[in-house]
Amino acid sequence: MESQTIESIALMLGAGWASGINLYAAMLVLGWMNMSGQIDLPPGLDGLSNPMVMGAGGLMFVVEFFADKIPGLDSLWDALHTFIRIPAGALMAAGAAQGLDMGSAGQLLGLILGGGLATTSHVSKASTRALINTSPEPVTNWTASVTEDLAVVGGLWTALNHPWLFVLLLILFILLAVWLLPKIWRLLKAAGRTLSGWFRKTPAATDPNQQPGE
Repeated sequence: MESQTIESIALMLGAGWASGINLYAAMLVLGWMNMSGQIDLPPGLDGLSNPMVMGAGGLMFVVEFFADKIPGLDSLWDALHTFIRIPAGALMAAGAAQGLDMGSAGQLLGLILGGGLATTSHVSKASTRALINTSPEPVTNWTASVTEDLAVVGGLWTALNHPWLFVLLLILFILLAVWLLPKIWRLLKAAGRTLSGWFRKTPAATDPNQQPGE
């Protein structure tokens, strides 16, 4: 019973966290593992293995795969997905919480924790990518994007196969985000001031001895 509880908790937390980074990758991983019989998702997430849902998730994953690797466009994509990843992460975590057998209280717990984790991971990703975009070279951007995709796949696999390890790693991620985000914001503000200084027009100096019309 205790093992099933920690597995359900890890799935709930993992679904919220992963959705904030790459919602479509999270949908595909959970849907495929359920469809292939590797895991049994609770009823609230069982629909992820529906072929039409997986097809839609796969299509959007392909779109995000390319959009996420174009500097500037990735930040716009992240901004738009603020209104998608966070609610979806909360709903997926609430669906996973059905495995806790706590009824409506479990689903409410999933909504709160899943939404909070999706917000944390989404803001961490979006802020980091905005900072990376201040560099003109694209290699760092591509590397970050691939790393994020691998983190979602690896994180969900760990949550489903080694739940205690995932919970420990998730705690470390939260602590790192709390420590790192203020520093990223300060760097972004400094970069913003630098860019505004570049584009600000400075009036040309006027020679006091210059005659009108000269």
